[in-house]
Amino acid sequence: MNIRKILVILAVLLFAAGVIQAAVGYFSAPKTEQNDINATALPNDINASASPVSTVTITAAGDCTFGTDINAPEESSFVSMVEEQNNDYSYFLRNVSPIFAEDDLTIVNFEGTLSTQGEREDKTFAFRGDPDYVNILTTSSVEAANLANNHSSDYGDISLTDTQTYLDQAGILNFRNEIPAITNINGIVVGLAGVNALNDEQVQTMDGVISSLKSQGAQLVILSIHWGIEKETAPNEDQIALAHRAINLGADLVIGTHPHVLQGIEKYKGRYIAYSLGNFCFGGNDNPSDKDTVIYRQTFTFDNGTLLDDDNVEIIPCRISSADDYNNYQPKIAEGEQKAAIEEKMNEYTAALGSVQLRYR
Repeated sequence: MNIRKILVILAVLLFAAGVIQAAVGYFSAPKTEQNDINATALPNDINASASPVSTVTITAAGDCTFGTDINAPEESSFVSMVEEQNNDYSYFLRNVSPIFAEDDLTIVNFEGTLSTQGEREDKTFAFRGDPDYVNILTTSSVEAANLANNHSSDYGDISLTDTQTYLDQAGILNFRNEIPAITNINGIVVGLAGVNALNDEQVQTMDGVISSLKSQGAQLVILSIHWGIEKETAPNEDQIALAHRAINLGADLVIGTHPHVLQGIEKYKGRYIAYSLGNFCFGGNDNPSDKDTVIYRQTFTFDNGTLLDDDNVEIIPCRISSADDYNNYQPKIAEGEQKAAIEEKMNEYTAALGSVQLRYR
């Protein structure tokens, strides 16, 4: 190849390189002011229109006693039912666990102990169950248990400590009096407080525990409270005053237990009070005369972390037994005439407390 041809080829290559460099420079040049505005406008518009809304759905059920008093008839006892089911712990809450699985947090009042230790307290009824009974909760989508009640240490302090230990090991949140629980659900800090209002000393913990949860950043505070008079279908003045005080202090929902029967629901300052949810999976009586109960459900909505005022409350009528003439310790969703009777009862009890219109499933 002669010198002339080589020079021609080099000239062509240099020209091509210049064109490529110019093109690269054009596409990589800094954006104009107008380009900067266009690049940021779309994300800002999306953020401005999108609402950071979070919801937390809470389900609550009444007294759960997984055990039998030693003086109760053995053949019809809770313990005998465990044996009859060959230790299939899912049996007990099988009919309602799909309801519990729908929510973010299911709370029960755990009335009794899980322990093999301690001496029976000198009282009419005392309940102690095998520690393995904790699997009734874990197989049924129950995540939290209130221990603030008059049966949480039926076999002494050691039985309460054992119960807490077994619940902790199973991953079940538990709380009582001066020991609350706090958790994060869908980005919302939820505080759980329990008060045994049957004990004058323990009821004094309510103010402090609600304040403590608020100071820890709880955006939603739920109080489970054990109170009232057994078999009374209306809350007394002490219950009402205590519930109102709890809400004034910052509780967003008050759930009541102990009367073993249903009581009405009140709305106070935009917050709900379920005065008594009655029994639920209750091993303390093999055939209670009143087998009506309800599951309480509420969905709380937060906008930018602020709790909105709404009425997303649902009541699910239930029976504590799937058998009508005895307690087989297996709650069920009520249907037909039984469902209608529970709704009528709840409407009557609630009407005496105000103008809340209950919504049923």
